[in-house]
Amino acid sequence: MGIMDQWTAFLMRTGANKEKENIVWNMAGSFCYAFSSMVLSFLVMGMVGKEQGGIFAFGFSTFGQQMFILAYFGIRPFQITDGAGEYRFGDYRLHRYITCGLALLGGAGYLLFCGYSPEKAGIIFLLVCYKVIDGFADVYESEFQRAGHLHLTGKSNTFRTVLTVGVFLTALAGGSTLFSACVAAVVAQAAGVFIFDIPVLRRISGVNKDKSMRRILPLTGATLLLFVSVFLDFYIFSAAKYAIDGYMEDAASGYFNVIFMPTSVINLVAGFVIRPVLTYLTDYWNQRQYKRFVRMLGFISALISVLSVLSVSLAWILGGIVLEIMERILGSAYTGCLTRHHMAFVTVVLGGGFYAVLNLYYYVLVILRRQGVIFGIYAVMTVMAAGLAPMLVRKQGIWGAALAYLILMVVMAAGFLTGAWISYFKGKRSRLIENGD
Repeated sequence: MGIMDQWTAFLMRTGANKEKENIVWNMAGSFCYAFSSMVLSFLVMGMVGKEQGGIFAFGFSTFGQQMFILAYFGIRPFQITDGAGEYRFGDYRLHRYITCGLALLGGAGYLLFCGYSPEKAGIIFLLVCYKVIDGFADVYESEFQRAGHLHLTGKSNTFRTVLTVGVFLTALAGGSTLFSACVAAVVAQAAGVFIFDIPVLRRISGVNKDKSMRRILPLTGATLLLFVSVFLDFYIFSAAKYAIDGYMEDAASGYFNVIFMPTSVINLVAGFVIRPVLTYLTDYWNQRQYKRFVRMLGFISALISVLSVLSVSLAWILGGIVLEIMERILGSAYTGCLTRHHMAFVTVVLGGGFYAVLNLYYYVLVILRRQGVIFGIYAVMTVMAAGLAPMLVRKQGIWGAALAYLILMVVMAAGFLTGAWISYFKGKRSRLIENGD
């Protein structure tokens, strides 16, 4: 048995309790991915300086992630729940080739016409490539989960993240330019797919790799609304970051990304709170146990609200100290660069709390099968974000960006909450009328 075969066998090995291993590795992969996304821009700022750190922050966490969503196309929930095999893995992979190609073209087109310097455009395009490869890896990791091997999804996510981030930071620490380090990261990301995904899938029995262009159009139609919703959601979430990139110096992108870091923690914690109850909410609705549905929804809403109040209180009391510690870690050149944005930091944390609430009610609308309501909210909010964020950033800089984020999250949370409850009462009334009650 060759080295690669031994390595693949090691990855596929499970202990006696496969369910426990699925949970542990899935949590490990999610944590590694979220943690690296949260702190990587901060580390880069300390290693290459304010301006290039800001370029990296925008390319990695904003525009690159937007192109990841285009490559990803929102298909994962559809693929992992396609237990009946309506579409084959070959279809999903062929579709992902197309969406990844579109993401690369979209990224190149945007950078060609936005007026960036060649260096900035080159760095951001490399980060787009990095994220697009990440989006391609997802089609394999989704198939692992569909085949009942969630632990392989977690292992791939964990090992690929460790490999790519390790190579990138090692290159920077060794004296490479940011551009060269990004090249190394892209190579490592591609290598990760060839090491942790492709050979592993070959050893899973029952995976149908046949593909047909005739099935691509129906697959696209079935998932188009998912993609558009996720794409618009991320744009609204990141509208303030786009405005900063458009109207402020590159360093400001880095500063705002640092004060934006708590939102990743809030989203991670909210996910741990929300996801375990989604099955119960779905069952209660399908079984017409309305009192249990409302009670569960009220409990989770209250829990998220309490956690949000706690987060904002801690940001108000300790935020200045935390930002000062970050400045010291980054070095004397950053003295005062973060602490003067303490109120923006608190405002962003408050906005993150509203984003957690709207995520809960987004899932409620999915359970109620009201995708049209979801799309309508996103469409209205996209128009609002495109006007509000640039206006406030032009007038008030980073504080304006934080305020824009908070306003957008409050309005969107109100939209999802109102839409969910109206849909709930309408759906309940329709069912009662059908039963003659």
